[in-house]
Amino acid sequence: MKHPKFGKAPSGKRFEKISQSVHYRNGAFQNIHFTPSLKEGYSFPKVIYSYLFKKPKNVRPIGDIPSIKTDLKRLPLEKDVLIWFGHSSYFMQVHGKRFLIDPVFSNNASPIPGTNKPFKGSNVYSAHDMPEIDYLLISHDHYDHLDYETILRLKPKVKKVITGLGVGEHLEYWGYPSTDIIEKDWDEQLDLGDGMFLYTTSARHFSGRAFRRNNTLWLSFILKTPDLNLFIGGDSGYDSHFAEIGEKFGPFDLAILENGQYNLAWHYIHMLPAEVLQAASDLRAKRLLPVHSSKFVLANHAWDEPLVELTRLSQSGDIPLVTPMIGEVVNLKENTQKFSAWWLDLK
Repeated sequence: MKHPKFGKAPSGKRFEKISQSVHYRNGAFQNIHFTPSLKEGYSFPKVIYSYLFKKPKNVRPIGDIPSIKTDLKRLPLEKDVLIWFGHSSYFMQVHGKRFLIDPVFSNNASPIPGTNKPFKGSNVYSAHDMPEIDYLLISHDHYDHLDYETILRLKPKVKKVITGLGVGEHLEYWGYPSTDIIEKDWDEQLDLGDGMFLYTTSARHFSGRAFRRNNTLWLSFILKTPDLNLFIGGDSGYDSHFAEIGEKFGPFDLAILENGQYNLAWHYIHMLPAEVLQAASDLRAKRLLPVHSSKFVLANHAWDEPLVELTRLSQSGDIPLVTPMIGEVVNLKENTQKFSAWWLDLK
């Protein structure tokens, strides 16, 4: 527990700022509505037993996850594009700025070495492949979103980090200058210049890297430029905040929402596929990019179930899905771009 990867709890002036947040009460950050860790009728011993001993046979794909190795350093800076790296990691080039969101390029999504390895073929990108990053966005401090090894390797390339209150303590502990870290509460904004704004918005989740929970803030982001409006969801259970965000900031050209590593037991903190579609509708999204799948096993469902089920459900709606292969270039301004159902070849 003394290894640096576990991070460091907020202290000093950082903790003083946390204490002033209206979302911090009784020694922890709180969701907007009551959010238990487990749904009624479930217990931690049963959930752990099921995870360890009742995994379906196809919890991992038989073959390699397909990918395309796009050279990010050679992408024309005037192109507004997104490249997904599997799970919840992706690169965006928007309005002449480069963004990297929740990068995990190590071989593990756990603090214990070798316990949660990525699917074969899904880890083809590394910190070395990244160009200079204007803004590194971290939605929360869980290991599958804030990866110690990746963050260390990215340090020479990152100009600024934007994240939730308290998360900066980890980053500063790992050697990032405090002047390069911007920590925000929900419902705040940053002027990035040239008509570009970043807004921090709420989510329904939790935080923590060791035994202490909710001492740092989880959040979602909105990136607005003169000609694009993007919702960057992070992890969240379904709740009324999606409709509130949609009413205030929508419609969105693209909503990026978690769809995967869910379980009925933790229904309050992760969405099921039908709720993902409802959240996209609440946000008034024109397109939906589902993430949080296709790289790690964090729940007891078939590895391809999130994409299979969301695709099936979306056929009766009017929000097109954006389902690229890892590394495939997504054109953020081209609503008619088509994507293959690549997961069907890996039964």
